[in-house]
Amino acid sequence: MAEAKAGVSFAGLYERHAREVYRFALGLTGNVAEAEDLTAEAFLRVWECRAEAQWLTVRAYLMAIVRNLRRTAWRHERRRMQMPQQVAAPAADPTAAVELERVLKALDELPGAEREVLLLRAEGGLNYEEIAEITGGTAEAARVRAHRARKRLTEALCQKTNGKK
Repeated sequence: MAEAKAGVSFAGLYERHAREVYRFALGLTGNVAEAEDLTAEAFLRVWECRAEAQWLTVRAYLMAIVRNLRRTAWRHERRRMQMPQQVAAPAADPTAAVELERVLKALDELPGAEREVLLLRAEGGLNYEEIAEITGGTAEAARVRAHRARKRLTEALCQKTNGKK
């Protein structure tokens, strides 16, 4: 990996990217424990790989791992009976816990492709070219999906705030 060759240790990579990767995973899953597991698995795979990554950044590579792991888990979950999701908030502030649950529910209502692009952009800090490489689309398509996702998310949160949903 380019960053590893530049003298950045694995611990440095973890410190630099773990929070963003975790937040992306939490946005995809809506579940704290599952997000922690996906984050740990992504870093484990980077640790085991130690080969040259063909990605623009290590962060993009990590986000792609989380995305692929989540898709695999989702395929397995579809076959099981759906259980109600309970979101445990890491914050001690009850207001923050309610807000986190509200945002995660609104994110869950977005179409999958839009949610992924929005999270890669907002939480992952990736540019549209990096997102296009991960999702297999174009930078312009990623830009459009992110715009639509932001618009839908804003509308959903405003409706819930006004008591309409």
